[in-house]
Amino acid sequence: MRRKCVELTIKERAELERFCSAGVCSVRLVNRAKIILGLDRSGGRAPEKQEALAKCLGASRHTVIKARDAFPALKSAPLFPQRKKREAPPAPQKATGELEARMVVLACGKPPEGCARWTLRLLAAKCVELQHGDSMSRMAISHLLKKRGSSRASKPSGAFRPNRTARS
Repeated sequence: MRRKCVELTIKERAELERFCSAGVCSVRLVNRAKIILGLDRSGGRAPEKQEALAKCLGASRHTVIKARDAFPALKSAPLFPQRKKREAPPAPQKATGELEARMVVLACGKPPEGCARWTLRLLAAKCVELQHGDSMSRMAISHLLKKRGSSRASKPSGAFRPNRTARS
């Protein structure tokens, strides 16, 4: 089996060296660029051993192999080490604009019988009860209400702490 070789042009090598010294990208991307520079055999250079390169960068040998194998496919990209952007978020958002509006109205309204104020748990349970979603966590309600920095009425509803006043 023939080992894969990395051969850079002068321009590519200069671009990767500039990328490594710029200091504006993540360490993972800089390490990938350093791996390619270490494995480069253009211009009569002897490439470093994979084990030595991995030890020097504090990475595994598998990381070195993956960067080496990905290089020919990514060579046509403007700057090789960048990752592909995700097309969609990992999970769709549960809270829509309509749900946000309903939760704000509910939080500003009268609390349920037997309760002095709305709590996040009560709001989450009410959201599920009104079938606004299959399930809703109290943290999701907290983030949803935190986005709305509006003043809700003259008396506190309990969904938020009242603002502290300055002491004289």
